[in-house]
Amino acid sequence: MKDTLADNYIPMTSIRSGVGEEVSHDLFCYTNQIVNISLVGTAEDWVLVDTGMPQSANHVLKIVEDRFGAESRPKAIILTHGHFDHVGAVIDLVVAWNVFVYAHELELPYLTGQTSYPEPDGSVEGGILAKISPFFPNEPINLGSHVRALPSDGSIPGMPGWRWIHTSGHTPGHVSLFRDMDRALIAGDAFVTVEQDSLYKVITQKKQLTGPPVYFTTDWHAAEQSVKKLEVLKPSVAITGHGVPMSGEELTSGLSQLAADFKRIAVPGHGRYVDNKIQ
Repeated sequence: MKDTLADNYIPMTSIRSGVGEEVSHDLFCYTNQIVNISLVGTAEDWVLVDTGMPQSANHVLKIVEDRFGAESRPKAIILTHGHFDHVGAVIDLVVAWNVFVYAHELELPYLTGQTSYPEPDGSVEGGILAKISPFFPNEPINLGSHVRALPSDGSIPGMPGWRWIHTSGHTPGHVSLFRDMDRALIAGDAFVTVEQDSLYKVITQKKQLTGPPVYFTTDWHAAEQSVKKLEVLKPSVAITGHGVPMSGEELTSGLSQLAADFKRIAVPGHGRYVDNKIQ
């Protein structure tokens, strides 16, 4: 395995960094600097969804120990996608736990050293984080034989009762995870609850349900369709890749509005990856 992110500590944080929130008895959200990871399950049987920022493995291991006890390890690691802030600790955690990593088959080239993501778009309409995004890593990592494609039937290894949903747009193989029993959603970056291109809003974690981070999203038509796909599910609670968990009427109305008015709310006015066909 090769970790191209090993030396790429990103000095970004928010007021929620280090904060964990129990969304339900078996669904725990933890904020690592500016991004969320999820621990799904109980001490005897759990899965990690996304792995946080580069050089954050020790923080993840500590929160796992605090929640599940020393020597606890997951059944699997699930990745919503392979951007640097979601896979930053994955190689160190695979070494520590000796578990398989699962992602959509379209993400595998970015997780096996074959292909870099398109460069972040510093020209896109947005705040200071959008402007400095060209400095963010876009290189692939290489998990080698430790990464596998998610099952084609929609099931998720180690997560009975959950299913994965292909929510492309932010990346080609982006997935969100949904549990029909209680309509819990782990959305990844299909939509987020903070305006991720604004440094002030990221630091303060000002709540705002909006589309995927603009500087890394390369297919806005697909991103819109993905939001509409998730809105139809009427999730009761959502953990997003960035921002605070959201539930109830706030989530229902916010997601409904986003789906109905995606172009105005989410699509930037200009940028390298803005689809000119979206009017």
